[in-house]
Amino acid sequence: MKSIIIDDETTARSIIEQLCSQNPNVNTVASFPSAIEAIKYLNQEEVDLVFLDIHMPSFSGFDFIQTLKTPPKIIITTSDENFALNAFEYDCIIDYLVKPITTDRFNKAIVKAQSKAIVRSSVEAPSTNDLYVNIDRRLVKINIPDIYLIEAKGDYINIKTETQTYLVHATLKKIEEKLPDSLFLKVHRSYIINTTKIVDIEDNSVLIKQDIIPVSRANRSELMRRLNLL
Repeated sequence: MKSIIIDDETTARSIIEQLCSQNPNVNTVASFPSAIEAIKYLNQEEVDLVFLDIHMPSFSGFDFIQTLKTPPKIIITTSDENFALNAFEYDCIIDYLVKPITTDRFNKAIVKAQSKAIVRSSVEAPSTNDLYVNIDRRLVKINIPDIYLIEAKGDYINIKTETQTYLVHATLKKIEEKLPDSLFLKVHRSYIINTTKIVDIEDNSVLIKQDIIPVSRANRSELMRRLNLL
């Protein structure tokens, strides 16, 4: 199995590399100190198995999993026993190894990896490009791909397009249900953005046209998954 290792500790990566080298069914092709570097790699390459630490600076192992649309098989490698139940909520996680990892326990995890199949699913985006909104008792048609930002304003929402801004009596949740997931993402409780219109990303904010929009921690993983990182 083609595998990669993700762990911010150099010693931990070396130990897992050694365990892999002793098992003829594992071929380690890369090792990363951060999840972000691994995401960039996986945008270009496919692997069968990931050895993943949970606790890493700024971007945890669970953040990493949520970033991947179709994650490979994952074996958690951690010093923390407290997340075992949470880990198995993810179909892609096939085993949970607590450090220090023995050779026998490692090999048992590899056997599980070889026998476990992961079911992948896909969701089709809506085909329509038109959205009709009620403004001053008129139904106004908006071309959905032209929308770059939607902002909650009390009982109203601001819909910003390339040429115009519309103030509509509606909730962010209601319009979110009408938008294609392939284009739009709720990055904050008050904002939905068109991810194709992003100009720049810095720390916990994105630049859309001239608007700087905050990105909540809960939505950061999904935003990173949507990006075509180099």
